[in-house]
Amino acid sequence: MKRFIEKKKPDYLFAIVIFLLILFGIIMISSSSIVISMEHTGKNYTYVLRQIESLFFGLIAMFAAYSIDYRFWKKNSLWMLIVTLLLLILVFIPGIGKSAGGAHRWIGIGNQWFQPSELIKLTFIIYLAAWLDNMGEKVKSFWQGFIPFAVLIGIIGALIMLQPDLGTFTVILLSAITVFFVSGADLTHMAIGAGGMAALLFLLIKISPYRQQRLLVFLNPSVDAQGAAYHINQALLAIGAGGWWGLGFGQSRQKYLYLPEAHTDSIFAIIAEELGFVRSGIVVIAYLFIAYLGLRIARNAPDNFSRLLSIGITSWIFFQAFINIGAMINVLPFTGVPLPFVSYGGSSLIVLLAGVGLMLNISKSNLDRA
Repeated sequence: MKRFIEKKKPDYLFAIVIFLLILFGIIMISSSSIVISMEHTGKNYTYVLRQIESLFFGLIAMFAAYSIDYRFWKKNSLWMLIVTLLLLILVFIPGIGKSAGGAHRWIGIGNQWFQPSELIKLTFIIYLAAWLDNMGEKVKSFWQGFIPFAVLIGIIGALIMLQPDLGTFTVILLSAITVFFVSGADLTHMAIGAGGMAALLFLLIKISPYRQQRLLVFLNPSVDAQGAAYHINQALLAIGAGGWWGLGFGQSRQKYLYLPEAHTDSIFAIIAEELGFVRSGIVVIAYLFIAYLGLRIARNAPDNFSRLLSIGITSWIFFQAFINIGAMINVLPFTGVPLPFVSYGGSSLIVLLAGVGLMLNISKSNLDRA
């Protein structure tokens, strides 16, 4: 049978839900960042204006990804991954890499910083989808499928953990495992990998007093409430203070420099404090709906590569939101990842919108047979 791609309308509903979240995020950043913005810059709305600037560049990235046939990215997936790995190495080079709070996660010139670990989320998913599509049934092989997959995860994981950034690595790992599983990987091999990752995680916690503290805090937030448990306790105070309907927009008390990272990783706690349980629950529903729409795009994808790519991008958005919200309500150990499309962060927003552009390009392509 002859196969050809017939163009159709993109999934506008997917795009609409995403942009409603972005608009909501800008509104919440304007509220949650106003105090720290004045503290750091002497102006009330510095961070929200920077987020709007990042949105502009994100829209350019989205329209570029939307306009270029998704198969172009498959052909160039290896080079994109190599370039991103080099960028991950550059964060450690003095004069190029930028550090903050003891972490080496940024590269930049002057005041313009970029976080390569955000870009690797997308380029790795593209490469993984292309590689697994080319592998076919070989993905079930231990030596040809599982071992190369594990080695690649190990390389990326090592570079990210050196920064260190356990939250980002967790998102990448869960997304990659999902794509690997959907591609037809052997369940026995995946069980072996899960055992190995559990042992590695135990080792990482064992050798790091900082991670041991975070685990203890997760198990008992009342331990060292003014020290290691301070962040999660302030987040829980914010969420608890919000009750069912919240204190009202702009009325957060925790944003007055009590809750760290109120406009970035902790923004969901401010949402719950100002808008309450019911309305913050709508945010959770929005991510579940995005996951549904993303899987619908994957189900209707024109070929196996685009199917795996759609699943990878959808998994990335879902797991990152799940980890962020789960940490804020203390059902998961605290890790610093932004809430997709909502938290302040230019690198995250730009790369996420590039992923959205890819999803929209796939959704407008329909594989017919004649």
